[in-house]
Amino acid sequence: MSAGSSKIAIYGAIGANVAIAISKFVAAFFTGSSAMLSEGIHSLVDSGNGILILYGVKQAEKPADTRHPFGRSKELYFWSLIVAILVFSVGGGMSFYEGVEHLRHPSPITDPTWNYVVLGLSLLFEGISFFLAFREFNKSRGESGFWETLGRSKDPSVFAILMEDSAALIGLVIALAGVYFGHLLNNPFFDGGASICIGILLVSVAIFLIYKTKGLLVGEGVDDETLDGLEALARQDQAVEAIRRPLTMYLGPHDVVLALDVEFQDHLSANEVEQAVRRLQDTIRTKYPDFKRIFIEAKSIAGKQRAPLASDSTAVSPQI
Repeated sequence: MSAGSSKIAIYGAIGANVAIAISKFVAAFFTGSSAMLSEGIHSLVDSGNGILILYGVKQAEKPADTRHPFGRSKELYFWSLIVAILVFSVGGGMSFYEGVEHLRHPSPITDPTWNYVVLGLSLLFEGISFFLAFREFNKSRGESGFWETLGRSKDPSVFAILMEDSAALIGLVIALAGVYFGHLLNNPFFDGGASICIGILLVSVAIFLIYKTKGLLVGEGVDDETLDGLEALARQDQAVEAIRRPLTMYLGPHDVVLALDVEFQDHLSANEVEQAVRRLQDTIRTKYPDFKRIFIEAKSIAGKQRAPLASDSTAVSPQI
């Protein structure tokens, strides 16, 4: 999935959340609904989160320089972690606090009309935002299931927006139920309880996002299936005698470092080993284009000493 296509979901989420946040705060002001205020906070936080993720995407696109020789792809993961912390503290924490305060000092909802209008419009706009995010998410699914794809996704600009939009839709349903039953039964505790439920929902989403981005920040590698495929590709080359388990690390959603420890056939000359290295690199990149930098450590011809054979997107010549 291209960076441009993932930005569509981000722009859609930002636009929807800004409009929805304003309308929710207006409704909360006129009705005094705690759940509506929580939903307004939720939408405001989501707007800021979308801007932070968009900033992370732009930073990650910056080219490598002397201070960042591997580029700045991990910036996206850093800002995604900040987003997760904001969802946890501001979104979840404030919603939970508002709910508790409303339970301690309940105030009945006199006229829920504003709430129903805003919640209806919010469901519409959040549904559009969710559709855009889910469409971008589906482009990487293939034949895999939803949860399987979500678990293996390495692109926070897609899965973070999708999870936030999902939480927003569920939160709106909870808020609608709290307002409806609170007004129907003349019991303001439903409204406060809905706010607490929204807070718990946001905290749960935040924990998931923190778990995902933490693994990527500390150097998560590719899955076992991809590692097996890399080994199989290397062993298919007649010049390869043995290979250790590949080492990989995600720098960004589509920027992966690969280190291979390869032992080539003893009878090969230095020139033949160099050709085998380039052939192996081309084969890997054809099947796995996300490997932007490939480093190969091979047995030298004389003395069986290891010498690094490195390659990246600039096609560094191997040395034996």
